Amino acid sequence: VHASLFTGKYPSEHGATQENPYLEGARTLAESLAAAGYDTACYSSNAWITPYTNLTAGFDDQDNFFKIMPGEFLSGPLARAWRTLNDNDRLRGVADRLVQVGNKFHEYFAAGEGGDTKTPAVVDRTIEFVDDADDFFAFINLMDAHMPYHPPDEYAEEFAPGVDSSAVCQNSKEYNAGARDIDDGEWDDIRGLYDAEIRHMDAELERLFTHLQDTGQWEDTTVIVCADHGELHGKHGLYGHEFCIYEPLVNVPLMVKHPAVEPGRDEGTTVELLDLYHTVLDAMGAEGLDVALDSTRSLLSADYRDFAEPIGDVDRQETAFVEYHQPVVELRQLESKASGAGIELPTDSRFYSRMGAARRPDAKFIHNTRIGDEGYLLDEDPGEQTNVAGESEEIAALS
Repeated sequence: VHASLFTGKYPSEHGATQENPYLEGARTLAESLAAAGYDTACYSSNAWITPYTNLTAGFDDQDNFFKIMPGEFLSGPLARAWRTLNDNDRLRGVADRLVQVGNKFHEYFAAGEGGDTKTPAVVDRTIEFVDDADDFFAFINLMDAHMPYHPPDEYAEEFAPGVDSSAVCQNSKEYNAGARDIDDGEWDDIRGLYDAEIRHMDAELERLFTHLQDTGQWEDTTVIVCADHGELHGKHGLYGHEFCIYEPLVNVPLMVKHPAVEPGRDEGTTVELLDLYHTVLDAMGAEGLDVALDSTRSLLSADYRDFAEPIGDVDRQETAFVEYHQPVVELRQLESKASGAGIELPTDSRFYSRMGAARRPDAKFIHNTRIGDEGYLLDEDPGEQTNVAGESEEIAALS
């Protein structure tokens, strides 16, 4: 998703997925803005946004707060050595075993209460950066709504009072592999902890936005807040954000603050996250950046989603496309949990499937490579419970 945000391209176009995590041959948003004289910064605790993957290309200042494997660790000679392991068929098993060892370390070090909260440090660095910069582009990635959920006490008491975060299932792969059961009460506790983590991020974003207002920077700053995915807590028999592309994962919130955008709530317009690339270019004056702006992809343009040609019978204006490739690291974790419990995962399952979807507000078609295709009439079945693939003309039009 991040590579799509940074390039305005689908994964099949830019090629950077967990199956091949390196972004190559594409000029990033940060590179274009840095070349035009903007100060650029990336602050994150996401292990994928590092020099290793090239996703930090173009950022003058970048820091990764992921405590187990910081960005500096995956740069230079070590990054090249890791890539050699990861890309060689014979050595890939070694890389997989190293990932499993790293996962064990991460589970251990992140198990303590509050151990996963890097958001205050990310916001602090962002405030320092914007105060020292003139024209700037800052990208921050907050990770608190990822497992393990150990929210600060004040938010835990509000959303999950009395819940011991160390006592609930904090490893989605155990549940997905069938090695761990979760009852309704535990799901309620997990959702409460998740909501508390989101509330914590809201408070930190409020701190950042208040600072911009107090220092007179708010009015001239374009602000975009989005999620790169949602989360499943038991729906469709899944936990986490892998192995499917159902609505709770792909229908995510988006907020845009810009003088050209009227305040209000819009639940009807189809938006794809890659549109944010062109939206930012538009906001910053693409004509001076030596970059082609696709006005049909900019939320600030009157031409937004006014595509010239349909794709077959698909009305592109209302249709969004989703691409899902194998989440290699999470799949190895899943296999490890299954193996430890004496469970054999079927290869003809969603765990090993690549997926793609065409989605309109009223209907959605999902193509799976290892299991049967799916189709849902979202206006009648928003929970995606009744698969009507092969039975509905609306679904056939999307397929």
